[in-house]
Amino acid sequence: MKKTHTMARLGRPWTDVKPPPAAPVWAAIEGFGRYHSLLAALELDVFDTLAAVGPSTAEALASKLDVSAPHLRALLDAVVAMGLLDQWRGEYAVNDTARRYLVSDGPACMASLIEVAPGPHENWRRLADTVRRGAPAAPIEDDPESFYVPLVEATFATILRCATRADLQLRYSANPATRVLDLGAGGAPWSVAVLAACPEGHAVVNDLPAVLEVARRNLPERADFRPGDYHSIDIEPSAFDLVVLGHVCRAEGEDGSRHLIARANDALVSGGRLVLSDYFVAPERRTTPHAAVMGTTMVASTRAGRTFTYGEVAGWVTDAGFVRLRLVEPIDFQQVLVGVKP
Repeated sequence: MKKTHTMARLGRPWTDVKPPPAAPVWAAIEGFGRYHSLLAALELDVFDTLAAVGPSTAEALASKLDVSAPHLRALLDAVVAMGLLDQWRGEYAVNDTARRYLVSDGPACMASLIEVAPGPHENWRRLADTVRRGAPAAPIEDDPESFYVPLVEATFATILRCATRADLQLRYSANPATRVLDLGAGGAPWSVAVLAACPEGHAVVNDLPAVLEVARRNLPERADFRPGDYHSIDIEPSAFDLVVLGHVCRAEGEDGSRHLIARANDALVSGGRLVLSDYFVAPERRTTPHAAVMGTTMVASTRAGRTFTYGEVAGWVTDAGFVRLRLVEPIDFQQVLVGVKP
């Protein structure tokens, strides 16, 4: 009998089929360590310091940061393994990825996003209980402003790049007097982009009062600020050329999203456009892992949040009366559904 046909090899006789690799399991286990290694490197100011002083040994960098050299070396090695630093002949240095996304003055810095993007960390430890109960023990809706203020500050640069580049496909700049309604605007990156491209444009910007203070800093003129719940604030009918729902629907679930989409339709002029940006999962979830994990993030920390397929959201948009739907992706992982009011 061939050795490969024995129970000792597989526990299943008479087969040459190899067992699946354990790599996906190890990737999940190591994900915890990767995330916290990156958090620690940011807290210790590793990226900014290396960017300032140039390639350094672990000992020299440890002296600069006033930390333990052996422990810092282990941390640096992990960050190198993640592809976020370079190492050559005992010296560590920032690479192009770190310089762009993790150094504080990088052109697309995400450093402040790392800690807040997963939501409250304690909710992840309670995820099994959340699934059992059907609701998180500490939903962010209990104190939304304390969560959303740092989040919108951290995401502003990324969403602004998306909104700015979206003009190449949406051409909102073709109307120099575009009137935009920005619901749940956060720091108002979409309004900033539209007003920068439309010299006679005007924005009505909505969010919770504390969150609107971030938007006020980004929009010093040509904007009205309307604090309150976007489900119930007063909105002028047939008054806007664009209505933006930027990364809000996944926190609302189906019912809340349908209501916001209907409000957008009421607010638009004929020919006006709904701009709905979010992370859409594919029917085959493995092909959109970022959006799929974002769905779990929403479940962990919100009462109704989920991620949805493009087909689901497009159905809601069509039901609300929009036509000529299209999906664009101005930058990686940032998808925008556009619908036109007849």
